[in-house]
Amino acid sequence: MRLKEIELRLAAIKKDVEERGAQLTAEELAKYEKEVKDLQEERAAIIQQQEQRTSLLAAIAAGEVTDANGNPTAPTVLRNIAPADGSGAEQRTAVNKYETMEYRKAFMEYVTRGVTIPKEYRQDAVSQTTDVGAVIPTNVLNQIITKLESVGNILAKVTRTAYKGGVTIPKSTVKPVATWTAQGKGSDKQKQDTSGTVTFAYHKLRCAVAVSLEVDTMAITAFENLLINNIVEAMTKALEQAIISGTGAGQPKGITAETADEGQTVETSKPAYADLITAEGNLPVAYEKGAEWCMSKKTYMSYYGLTDSNGQPIGRINYGLAGKPEYTLLGRPVNVCDYLPSFANAENNSIVGFLFNFKDYVLNTNYAMGVKKYEDNENDDMVTKGIMLADGKVVDTGSYVPLKKVQAV
Repeated sequence: MRLKEIELRLAAIKKDVEERGAQLTAEELAKYEKEVKDLQEERAAIIQQQEQRTSLLAAIAAGEVTDANGNPTAPTVLRNIAPADGSGAEQRTAVNKYETMEYRKAFMEYVTRGVTIPKEYRQDAVSQTTDVGAVIPTNVLNQIITKLESVGNILAKVTRTAYKGGVTIPKSTVKPVATWTAQGKGSDKQKQDTSGTVTFAYHKLRCAVAVSLEVDTMAITAFENLLINNIVEAMTKALEQAIISGTGAGQPKGITAETADEGQTVETSKPAYADLITAEGNLPVAYEKGAEWCMSKKTYMSYYGLTDSNGQPIGRINYGLAGKPEYTLLGRPVNVCDYLPSFANAENNSIVGFLFNFKDYVLNTNYAMGVKKYEDNENDDMVTKGIMLADGKVVDTGSYVPLKKVQAV
């Protein structure tokens, strides 16, 4: 902008005079003096025009102005911008007229009632058959569409802690037993076995997205918020993936990586009603409360469509015929997710679902998720980064009843 150029030129003249001082000739000084005077006069004229426009806008803001046809007009909106040289002087820049509230109102009137768009929003040119009647408001174009994913359901169910990395939590593997004794007799002394432990390590989860400087400076108001939301969503998805099927090497150890207690694994070659009955039977009574199913939606629907001996769908045996499918199996809640393979696509000896109380899984985050933004000086890319330290483990496998796909005999 011209005002910025004037400020930069005045600053350059000032710097030259201060550095060269007595070395300047009388001719150079006279030339500088005339140039400074002309620049100051031009700057004063520009500022005066800006003040006039500001006054006009203030008057318009007091009441909506319409043209001869009664249509709302849309004056140019100005915003204060600090100059790059840090001089403190204010300058103003015009906003895209298609982003103004006046045009959005006019566009709505055009769409809903067929009212002609005001002249200042239409180009003075001959319309062709391929032309459209109006420009879609910029604010509408600022809606960025992304692929929807289901995340956050599992993360909200697990136990969250904030221990420092390397802390070990003891696990009690044997409980004392009470015995009946005769009058005047005692019982054997027992000890509480706490030989088992759970140790949390440091695993860094990082997600960085870089955009070019040109894209970062575009007037897309939804872009930055969308970028941050997508980074947080990606990290949440990674955490949930690790909770379900993490290997434990460089990441949290997932539920399916644990070894179930003896006699609790259910093996099946195809979805059957007996699988659910066996799983419920394998779940210890002490862990009945809070245990839930977890499987992919395709696997769930394969069980949901099964019928009992009376022809009643087992997935909704206590429900009527109206409404959408309820995510329950034999009255127990089902968490559908994308972190487990479907029964049809799963390999042999892989876990396709499980019963588990998610409170028995501890996710330890000793550095909460943080999002920061910085500039890559090598290529001027603007990088938005999310980072956290986390680890997770199952602390009690008593409620874990895996559903394993095996080869049909």
